[in-house]
Amino acid sequence: MPRSVEVQFQYGFLCDQDGVKILDTTDISKPKLITAVALDDAKNIYVARTYAYVSAGHQGLVILDVKTPTKPVIDQIYNANGKINDLHDVQLGITNVSAFAYLADGHNGFHVVQLTNANRPDNNGFSPRPLPELIATYELPHHGHALSISKGIDRDRAVDESGNQIAVFGRVGARPLSKLEQNIYLRNGLPWRVSNDPFDSDIFILEKGAIIPAVRHP
Repeated sequence: MPRSVEVQFQYGFLCDQDGVKILDTTDISKPKLITAVALDDAKNIYVARTYAYVSAGHQGLVILDVKTPTKPVIDQIYNANGKINDLHDVQLGITNVSAFAYLADGHNGFHVVQLTNANRPDNNGFSPRPLPELIATYELPHHGHALSISKGIDRDRAVDESGNQIAVFGRVGARPLSKLEQNIYLRNGLPWRVSNDPFDSDIFILEKGAIIPAVRHP
């Protein structure tokens, strides 16, 4: 029974009673199971660049390395020395140059875990390895349980239920790709891999609503 799913580009990351399953969603109408990571109690997942963060109940926060989505591996399991043991939900956010995980930890309440730190020499780059550290905890009043956390507003863009753009947050002109524009990354329904050869005859561009060979100059 699926509990949650998140899609990043052509891959879907699904949590169920078996753990985390990774799907090929190149054709979103026909997802295909690729592989799985066995976990006892995977409840929710947040995918951020080359890492996926799983709220895994009594196990705590499970961090998967999904740089190669077809071959995911458990990078680390973090429970703050047993303080995180009823994890239901996880959301990520970035403040200045540091990434933080916000955790709904059931009867333990709400936690903030710092994942990256600007003072680290290896903090630069597209996806620095997270080194989680529990920095704050808030216990809910009246013995309440923290079961979920709202996702923050993504920076790029927002669409309505039909895929129509309703707002742009950070990039001028950002909007969903049209069916025709999906050919930018698909060839005959398969993901197209770029070549290091600038004179590759298979390079195409979108111009005036049509896919045409790119103009190249020797």
